[in-house]
Amino acid sequence: MDRIDAMAAFVAVADLEGFAPAARKLGLSPSNVTRLIAALEECLGARLLQRTTRSVSLTDVGARYLERARRILADVEEAEISAQAERTQPSGRLVVSAPIGFGRIHVSPVMSAYLQRYPDVSGELRLSDRMINLVEDGVDLAVRIGHLADSSLVARGVGDMRRIVVASKDYLTRRGEPSTPAAIAGHDTIQFGASDWHFVEDGREVRVPCTPRLITNSADAAIWHAEQGGGLTRVLAYQAAAAIEAGRLKIVLAKFEQVALPIHIVYPTSRLLSAKVRTFVDLVVELSDWEFGKR
Repeated sequence: MDRIDAMAAFVAVADLEGFAPAARKLGLSPSNVTRLIAALEECLGARLLQRTTRSVSLTDVGARYLERARRILADVEEAEISAQAERTQPSGRLVVSAPIGFGRIHVSPVMSAYLQRYPDVSGELRLSDRMINLVEDGVDLAVRIGHLADSSLVARGVGDMRRIVVASKDYLTRRGEPSTPAAIAGHDTIQFGASDWHFVEDGREVRVPCTPRLITNSADAAIWHAEQGGGLTRVLAYQAAAAIEAGRLKIVLAKFEQVALPIHIVYPTSRLLSAKVRTFVDLVVELSDWEFGKR
């Protein structure tokens, strides 16, 4: 027995004072309505209706139950209307996750623009380089850079990201510009991330081990030291974009770079996708140029 269907049948019988008119209103047969009421009474362990050949009336228990059943059905209807509205008009709380650096520079402006465009939404931007579980952590969608592991998440591609080697022009003037990955061995390096650097040469991947002068877990620190003439460092393109544009750093070994990493927005499911998630993804596509794979 579906409890809500049974309550609706009971309220209809009570309002219309009969099984036949209630059945017509609900689009059911009178026998189905009778079975629903009987199952409800059995579940409650109490008779709700007095039946005679001419009329149907409420028992004392039925009269008290009718009032509560009306409130429950009204609450269910209100919840359904609210959920349906959220699918068409963004409202409520939107939680977005992104990597710290990329989120601060590129996702934060989108969130700000989104909240201005959709005043019925409140937002939370969680910046973390830790791989999170969207469902367990209550996150609506996440921005991820890199190849995705197989999962039940839905992924929407929104850009790509080069992995580049950069150095200051002053350093390159003093030490010379490396022309092949192997030439890195003769240079000062700044390690951020992986200790070995990977490239593609003659159609095959090559690994270049580095003995760094500086090791750091901060892209900003690696880039700053490179700007001061500290050597070569390998970072994601967006991390050095401002320094490159200002002329403080120069890209080297571009023709040996690996294929750019994809940038995705991921979310738990595409079935009955909420308006909040759909419109945020649309706004990223509308406002953002996340194509960092261009050479």
